[in-house]
Amino acid sequence: MPLATSIRLVLFGPPGVGKGTQAAGIRARAGVPHISTGEMLREAMKNGSPLGQAVRAVVERGELVPDALIGDLVEERLSRPDAGSGFLLDGYPRTLAQADRLERYLAGKGLRLDGVVNLSVPEPEIIDRLTGRRVCPSCGALYHVRYSRPKVEGVCDRCGASLRARSDDTREAIGERLRIYHEQTAPLVARYQRDGLLVTVDGRGQPHEVLDRIVAAFPALRR
Repeated sequence: MPLATSIRLVLFGPPGVGKGTQAAGIRARAGVPHISTGEMLREAMKNGSPLGQAVRAVVERGELVPDALIGDLVEERLSRPDAGSGFLLDGYPRTLAQADRLERYLAGKGLRLDGVVNLSVPEPEIIDRLTGRRVCPSCGALYHVRYSRPKVEGVCDRCGASLRARSDDTREAIGERLRIYHEQTAPLVARYQRDGLLVTVDGRGQPHEVLDRIVAAFPALRR
């Protein structure tokens, strides 16, 4: 287990650019929690909680969950002790209003972001990545029908459960998610660029190659 590095980062980019994969690499280096709003929401839906019931229809349409609900979830998570020395946010903020709320929350604690990693991948590759993605509903392992196939077709290598495509990985839902991203989230690029926080990283290639590009941009991760 690595010693915690005092660093507060946001992983940014449209769905399918590899934020979850890169988050695992950064977490292994920095020892700070990876806070994924997508995972938080999927867990709520899996457990059938009131939150999960409220967001299921929204997620399956590929739409964004309301800002107030996501903000409450994120702030509750950031208040836990393990996020005291740093964190890695994945999937938040996605709108200017969410960015404002995050900035106010951190400022109230005398903190600020250290950087925003903007992963960039061409849209045709994003669509290919997402439509071919398969997930294990039992242990959460990820596969791809071409790039990361299980040993037995349709069966998880780890636990033997049947693999599934996520309900929001249809072409229709992906198109809607990308439309919403360009409409609501892309303006964050200009905001964080203006604030001197944005680092755009080419998300193509092997995961370790992408991670090397991220590490090169943040000295605190070079260990």
